[in-house]
Amino acid sequence: MSLSSAPNRLVYLAFGSETYHQEAFFSIVSALARLEKTTSPTISIHVFSDREHIYDELPVTVHIISAEQLSEWARPIDYHFRAKHVLLRHVLGTCEKAVLIDTDTFFRKSPKALFERVAPGTLLCNAIGPCFGEDRSGLLYETLAGPLQREGLAGNDMRMTNSGVIGLCHSEADLLEHSIALMDNYRALSPKAYTLEEFMLAVAAHKKGLRLSDCTDVIHHYWSRKRLFRAKVCAWYAKHKEEPLGQAALADIDSVSDKLPRPPSFQRLIYKFKTRSLMPEQRQFARELLYGCYSYPNEFDRACGSAWWEKAFENAYERSLSGVPQATILKWLDEPALRKALGEKNVAKVKKHLGTVNK
Repeated sequence: MSLSSAPNRLVYLAFGSETYHQEAFFSIVSALARLEKTTSPTISIHVFSDREHIYDELPVTVHIISAEQLSEWARPIDYHFRAKHVLLRHVLGTCEKAVLIDTDTFFRKSPKALFERVAPGTLLCNAIGPCFGEDRSGLLYETLAGPLQREGLAGNDMRMTNSGVIGLCHSEADLLEHSIALMDNYRALSPKAYTLEEFMLAVAAHKKGLRLSDCTDVIHHYWSRKRLFRAKVCAWYAKHKEEPLGQAALADIDSVSDKLPRPPSFQRLIYKFKTRSLMPEQRQFARELLYGCYSYPNEFDRACGSAWWEKAFENAYERSLSGVPQATILKWLDEPALRKALGEKNVAKVKKHLGTVNK
């Protein structure tokens, strides 16, 4: 089969904890739910995974990868996101168009819309960010702007990218050779840069003169507020994993919305009133706990309750300017004013969950 006649490939790299596989599973089902039925498939879905059977109920091709293979893809800089570019470079040797998509995603529209935006001279990314020089106090700018600009790379006008989606034609696969080389060459100068992979993708695209195309209208990438959206996805998986393409499962796809699960504005005002007498550092903590206690009409939003409580705890700790110990934050739940604001039943549920999580 020639490259031009091979189906376009939608590719996932899913490894590690069970949660990442559940995310990928839901993302794939959301793609299939949006995909128009045709007699000859124009898109094939490939999952590169360290689990053999989790995707058995889905019409996908699974490629088992070992821990040794993943380590090889991360070398020589021991940076696991490097594997994304190595994998996509490999896949583009087998087809004309390929789109690599992160597991923490789901589809709003047909995946065909992604491939319509993949063209020669174009890099498809999830989102186009600000110019590199816009935030000169950021880690990437402080550590890499000087060295890269001395080499004629990464000018201040270079647009940043979010690589939750990477789509390329076979003719542009050499972009990935450059981005991999950039990661290898500059990782030592910015070893704490978590987003080095997507940054170097932007640098390579800028140097090659590729046009950037985004797809936030097609894909919801829940890298922000991940804990809450992950709770929705995992609840769908728990309910439908045995028959993921059945009528009930597909009907529930739209119920896993891209909206942050928050009570209605009037209810939030009530919570604000109920917590007004608390100490300032406790008010937002209590409100976020109450967001998790609210009885949402949508069952997948209700599944976010414990995620709200965990996030409230983390936010309270991060907001603490005086370094309040985590144990002290847990003890707030024993204070009469906060117990009154939350209600005894809610306090009992929150204490049980947070006490288990923070042991």
